[in-house]
Amino acid sequence: MIKNGGNAIVDVIEVVNLTKDYGHGRGVFDVSFSVKQGEVFGFLGPNGAGKSTTIRHLMGFSRPQKGETKIFGMDSFFSYDKILGRVGYLPGEIALPEGLTGTEFINMMADLRGGVNKDNVAKLLEIFKLDPKLQTKSMSLGDKRKLAIVAAFMNDPEVLILDEPTSGLDPVMQQVFVDYIKQEKKRGKTILLSSHIFNEVEQTCDRISIIKDGVIVSTFETNSIKHNENKQYEIFFKTKTEFENFAKLLPKVKIRKGNVATAGIKAINPKLLKIDVAIKDKDINKFIELVSSYNIASFKQVKFTLEDYFMQFYKEEKDFGGVKWKKKD
Repeated sequence: MIKNGGNAIVDVIEVVNLTKDYGHGRGVFDVSFSVKQGEVFGFLGPNGAGKSTTIRHLMGFSRPQKGETKIFGMDSFFSYDKILGRVGYLPGEIALPEGLTGTEFINMMADLRGGVNKDNVAKLLEIFKLDPKLQTKSMSLGDKRKLAIVAAFMNDPEVLILDEPTSGLDPVMQQVFVDYIKQEKKRGKTILLSSHIFNEVEQTCDRISIIKDGVIVSTFETNSIKHNENKQYEIFFKTKTEFENFAKLLPKVKIRKGNVATAGIKAINPKLLKIDVAIKDKDINKFIELVSSYNIASFKQVKFTLEDYFMQFYKEEKDFGGVKWKKKD
């Protein structure tokens, strides 16, 4: 638990009714969430959904039209000078000054922060396989991202605010970053991770908020996705007759006495003789008894993922701001 002026602070990061309206539906609107000490909190949404706008307010770069943002219990706009020395920030868009090497950039950032842990810098350079002698202007997008990561983490900050942190990294280095975040989590760091990459968020975050069109549409614990009581199963039938009989029967099925049917068709494919069925966990044994009376080729569970849950909010969208959504392997 962090203390500030003798008062205990449970929530290290707080966003309360944050509104910034840029017009034409752009901005963020009554956004609220909090991140507790030692928690990794995921902020999930496509480009343009409002993630970076929220983070810029948290960093004190912009003043809210309504609401407030706090870190360590202090208003992040009015007290940014007291906050930033304890926060590691990784922006979504990297703009490095030209004419410097990676080492010179690190030294410049160290001067701004009043010193640097050289051993930690050396460790980060090794972990992320970055040659600091490279000129920033000749660096690839991936190397620029690595340099920004080193700059954000080099002083071992208490809080990390990471906006699209693996953008530009190759898949191997993305996993290296995820593994490093897991280590920092074990050390008790408080982390806000903004991303559109499902696998990255699912692997690292304790809780997640989904943002759409500047509004938070859901906040939940990551484990609730894995332990969802509503399961989906894929059934392939051996004959067309069996397939048709089952399709006709299912809408009328009552798995439990006196209750409305808890089994329902999610998808149906006559060509493949396949039916996808939704069923509550507690009813699966009785449902299997029903299915076993049919001549089926296969019966297996379809894993419900973070992407599945997310797409319930975006199912009518066809263009996600140019973002190619990353699917978990």
